Amino acid sequence: MSAFRQIRNTGLASLAALSLLTSGAIAAQATTTDETAAGEIVTLDLVGINDFHGRIAADRDSVGAAVLAGAVDAQRAENPNTLFVSAGDNIGASTFASASQDDVPTIDSLVTGGLDAAAVGNHEFDGGFADLSGRVIERFGQKSGVDGADFALGANVYDKGTKDPALREYAIREVAGLSVGIIGTVTADVPSLVSPNGIASLDFGSELEAANRVSAQLSDGDESNGEADVLVLLTHNGSDSDSCDVIAAEDSDYGTLLRDASPEIDAIFSGHTHQAYNCDIAGRSVIQAHQYGTTLGKVSLKLDATTGEVVNSAAELLPLATEDANGDWTPNFEANAEVQAIVDEAVEKSEEVGSVQVGQISADILRGGEEPGSDRGVESTLGNSVADIHLWATSNENFAGEPAEIAFMNPGGLRADLLYGEDGTVTYKAAADVQPFANTLITLDMTGEQIREALEQQWQPDGSERSKLHLGISEGLEYTYVEDAAAGEHIKDITFNGEPLDESATFKVAANAFLATGGDNFAAFAEGTGHADSGQIDLDATVNYFESHDVVSPAPLGRATLSGTDWATIELTPSEVVAGDSAQVSVAGLEEGAELTASAFDGELVVDEIPAADAEGKTSFELAIPADAKVGANSLVVSQIQHEDISVDFSVIEAAVKPTPSAEPSEDPSEEPSQSPSQSPSATPSEDTEKSPSEKPRDKDSLADTGFAASWIGIAAGVVLVAGIILLVIRSRKKNTH
Repeated sequence: MSAFRQIRNTGLASLAALSLLTSGAIAAQATTTDETAAGEIVTLDLVGINDFHGRIAADRDSVGAAVLAGAVDAQRAENPNTLFVSAGDNIGASTFASASQDDVPTIDSLVTGGLDAAAVGNHEFDGGFADLSGRVIERFGQKSGVDGADFALGANVYDKGTKDPALREYAIREVAGLSVGIIGTVTADVPSLVSPNGIASLDFGSELEAANRVSAQLSDGDESNGEADVLVLLTHNGSDSDSCDVIAAEDSDYGTLLRDASPEIDAIFSGHTHQAYNCDIAGRSVIQAHQYGTTLGKVSLKLDATTGEVVNSAAELLPLATEDANGDWTPNFEANAEVQAIVDEAVEKSEEVGSVQVGQISADILRGGEEPGSDRGVESTLGNSVADIHLWATSNENFAGEPAEIAFMNPGGLRADLLYGEDGTVTYKAAADVQPFANTLITLDMTGEQIREALEQQWQPDGSERSKLHLGISEGLEYTYVEDAAAGEHIKDITFNGEPLDESATFKVAANAFLATGGDNFAAFAEGTGHADSGQIDLDATVNYFESHDVVSPAPLGRATLSGTDWATIELTPSEVVAGDSAQVSVAGLEEGAELTASAFDGELVVDEIPAADAEGKTSFELAIPADAKVGANSLVVSQIQHEDISVDFSVIEAAVKPTPSAEPSEDPSEEPSQSPSQSPSATPSEDTEKSPSEKPRDKDSLADTGFAASWIGIAAGVVLVAGIILLVIRSRKKNTH
């Protein structure tokens, strides 16, 4: 409210205050006409959203455009003096149903749902300034029937090198005979959040300077340059905190804006940081309504109907859905049928758009578990691959911000696999199904110590739905871990680019917005500093990655490995193997179905097709030693994904030289070899004569020798028995002759 208008209407304002004290009209007045009497109170309700990001279809607490419009309808039914505003990022970083059609369904849904004005957000520049000032604004105008520039307000956006506004600075809406001025500004960090080529013709100045300049213009009593009875600021900027005390005192451009904005500004709607807060700062309501259409921010201003003076102000956050005990969400408002029809048509068309090919893969890229997606607690090729994609998206030559060094991906954000199918084709829809939440990619600074903490937080707090959530990590970062360790002691060695991770150093990290703000109990990411919107959503990053790579192969497993080599016991017999012979390898202590690989001779010999472990956790295979293998000490290396390799030593020895039998017997009887009783000339040589010396029985008292001796004893006993019988017969005959 201008000083000029305040002086002019001081007497009327005093009468209004007296009327309030005597009649209690503050709570009663909800509607007015243009011909309200002096001193009468008007209630102006401002309802707002921020960071909608094309969430036109319902998904859990994000109720979709139709229910959002229904919520606005309900507010207007209670009070026709209601304006619906947005603090920016209506489009961009959108879900597939909207993004696949250049966000036209989002524009149409919001306008049909009654949107009155909006500030521009950084994502409105995703397609470049030409796209915003042309196609986007034109579509808003076509659908709304008013100037589309009112839906992309940016008072601090200037033509390069000037202070000439490149966008509309404010919009005026008439409510109950009062003029409501709506000023829009956007964070000055836009150049670091979007592709620089698209905004090369622009400068982004101070929000505070722009907001105060425009508010002064609209309050100076000069009708020729625009006047407003009530002023509202829509800023696409916000705080990382949801604490009003912290927000009010924070040392940032946003904190300064809230404290030093002109007192003519009666309420501030903010965005950009996807927070939910409702504060009173510097005597006015400051509100941010979370994200994605989950919440409606509401500021109610009790106004003198003649002067526009704010008599009372109240604010609240209205959740648009309620979660039940089973985790299911129910909308709190009826859907707007006209908007629902727009959404349904957009979803149907997106199915057609989704069939377009965006890339090629060389093999299946899968989530974790025996059935892909069944286990979020194990390393997966998809998790690592997506982390690689996010790292590329925030570090390639076209990225405007400071390049990231490490990227992480939460397993719960992966909702489908990339399947090779018949020819490895990846469609737009298939890529969108992998990460359906359209999360913005965020960069932030983390110390090595915080990275260790984040890896530790994979083991979830007691009582969590899942005991472990395995993060996908980008190429270059590796670590070992102990599965059954005490809390805080799981992670052992961490390396980055082959060297031990410096835990005192700071690294630029990339993660999606959900993870970067501490989702899934990963608080270490939220504790990082310098959180910045990369200007990209995960789907766009994936599509761009595929366009930049002819064929995408699955990222390897093994970036996370179990610490130690006690995961299996391995026995190799014999430990001295003759070149050209084989050794038997037995492995125990495995999980049923575990698959191994093995190699020897520094990887030159690879053992393939080792049988999977049986129900007892055992398997075995043959290690065939080449005949030309180098004699001496060697190692067999046994490997299993997610484990450190186990090395088993063995030696290769030369083959023994076997004697060649003489073709003709020796003529000298003295040279004829002696024979044991079992080696008569007609006897067939025993199998022992064909064995190598090391395999022959060495004990003279062997079972075979004992058998030979027993046969001669039997023959001698037989001779004695026969002789005794003959002797008895002779003696008997002699007796008969007497």
